[in-house]
Amino acid sequence: MDVECLRNAARKGATVSRASSLPLGFPRACRLVRRVEYDAVYRDGRRKSGREFAVFLRPNGLDVSRFGWSIKKALGGAVRRNRIRRRIREIVRLHRQEIAPGWDIVIHPRSSVATTKFLAATDDLLKLLPRANPLE
Repeated sequence: MDVECLRNAARKGATVSRASSLPLGFPRACRLVRRVEYDAVYRDGRRKSGREFAVFLRPNGLDVSRFGWSIKKALGGAVRRNRIRRRIREIVRLHRQEIAPGWDIVIHPRSSVATTKFLAATDDLLKLLPRANPLE
């Protein structure tokens, strides 16, 4: 199963088997987990905004980029917030290799992310993130 096949499956709303041999997981080392990590990104980072997301970026000096997200209660009930959270996690999981290493990134979705087409949300988020190969 190649990466393009996985992306096509994700665009169609299908789930991908976790038994895949591709390194597309989302390990704990690639996540922001502590409040102080989030606070550092908000305090020292810069903000980029798009149609569906606001992204806060801060260099971290590591070999990997770490991701976090903040889904506010104002975006809806638990079901809607969890749907947004799953969509963001899947976008990052599928495209983690395309994002430049060495950044702490906090993603703030807007309420329309829950109903936007997955491909449109993916494109909007990827435009805001630093790319590993800016020439491509």
